[in-house]
Amino acid sequence: MDSVKAWCDANQFEYQFIDDSLFNYLDPALMQTLKQQKVIATDIARLYAIQDGLKQFDRVLWLDADFLIFAPDDFLLPDQAQMPEGYMLGREVWVQASAERPNKLKANVKVHNAFLLFDRRNSFLDFYLEHAERLVNKCEGPMPPQFVGPKLLTALHNTVVCPVLETAGMLSPLVIDDLLADNGQCCALNLMTKRSPHPIAAANLCHSLSSQNNRSEQEMLRLVEELLSRNMPL
Repeated sequence: MDSVKAWCDANQFEYQFIDDSLFNYLDPALMQTLKQQKVIATDIARLYAIQDGLKQFDRVLWLDADFLIFAPDDFLLPDQAQMPEGYMLGREVWVQASAERPNKLKANVKVHNAFLLFDRRNSFLDFYLEHAERLVNKCEGPMPPQFVGPKLLTALHNTVVCPVLETAGMLSPLVIDDLLADNGQCCALNLMTKRSPHPIAAANLCHSLSSQNNRSEQEMLRLVEELLSRNMPL
């Protein structure tokens, strides 16, 4: 969060941190439905927060709390002329082991919502919010955490080709392993950079997955220090 605050200050952007009061945006019935699915609740609540922000500001940028800007000079927002649709999503290049070939890696190129940029001209935000809520309300079975986040956005992107800020990336656990290792192999990192349309200057660190991968807070802090010390895109 410090990296985002410093970047905002350098660019003279107003910075606002939102704590769990974010969930106040949700209807109580929906919050009850999602009480065990806080990731999905956050994915929907952030859209309401952005809508609220656009009542006051011409443009609103959402960044997750675990979104690190490690090459600030290369993390540039487009001006209005470069953003004719009025919005942009983040880029996800997710590297994981191949189910078909366990000793091989594969990279899935998607989009994500840890970075969301909207201005008042856009027509996508209301559509996205309406259908995210609709899907949650219609679902009767278990929902994966990424249900209305990267999964829904990637499905839409594959159909209509949403605008993407390519420098706003995401690091999968295997890529993080490479960045923390000191063995010089970096197979996952190399695959991510190869499949990325553009070098990334900032990234979501997937903190919600760190506990599932038995990664300690100390390791995550070491990752942050490693990326900040590079001060250059990946």
